[in-house]
This record gives sequence, C-alpha cells and structure tokens, in this order.
Amino acid sequence: MPDTVRSVDYYYIMTPDKPGEACRTLDTLKAAGVNLLAFSGFPSARKSQLDFVPADSSAFVEAAKRAKLKISRRKSGILIQGDDRVGAVCENLAKLAAAKINVTAIDAVSAGMGRFGAILWVKAKDHKRAAKALGA
Repeated sequence: MPDTVRSVDYYYIMTPDKPGEACRTLDTLKAAGVNLLAFSGFPSARKSQLDFVPADSSAFVEAAKRAKLKISRRKSGILIQGDDRVGAVCENLAKLAAAKINVTAIDAVSAGMGRFGAILWVKAKDHKRAAKALGA
C-alpha cells in the first residue's frame, strides 16, 4: 500500500529549558481536548522550542489563546504515514532529492504494528513542490 502523505500545519512555542515544561504544555492541550499528530521538542539557545502538529489547527489556536501560550504564526510541514519497511524513509527522501528539494529537518519513527511515520520540513518556497513530489 502506498504511503499517505499530507501537508500539515504546525506551530511552536518557546519555553524555559527546564524539567516539566513540555509536560505542562501538553497537559494544558490535553485538558482542552486538542489532538496532536506530531510533537517535537529541542533546545534552542537557552530555551526550548516545542513544535506542535495539531489534527485541528483551529482548536489548537483557540486552546493556546485560552491558555495564554505565545504561539508562532502557522507554518507548514509534511506528514508521511505508511507500512513500515526497510528503506521507507529513504524512498521518500529520494523523491525530494530527485526534485532537487532540500529537507530542512525530519523526524521519523517506527510506530509499531508494522507502521511508520515521519514529519519533515522544507523551505516555505519549496513546500508545494515537495508535497507534489511525495504524492500529496
């Protein structure tokens, strides 16, 4: 079965780089009923950047406003989901390479039960071309 590829919105916040900050923010979103397709966090300067890929952007933005979270403007990424197999990520990256599109960042994971998922980002000017090259 072919991979499912779709464009997704994502937002980020900057938080103090200390234990519990990501959990506190995720708990706030959970309490508001916000479902996430992907989440990533990493250090940035002396803070942490938390990236959120919501299933419903409007619900996420509303919950963030109610919680007084200072979120970034809407940005775009590409979500890939499919049957796990040797080389699954490489197959998709090869399509982008063939289209001469550079990947800014990617996170991929085996999701268990024979599935994998990946989220990737390209420069905004390349987003539509990348989605097309991947079959979105």
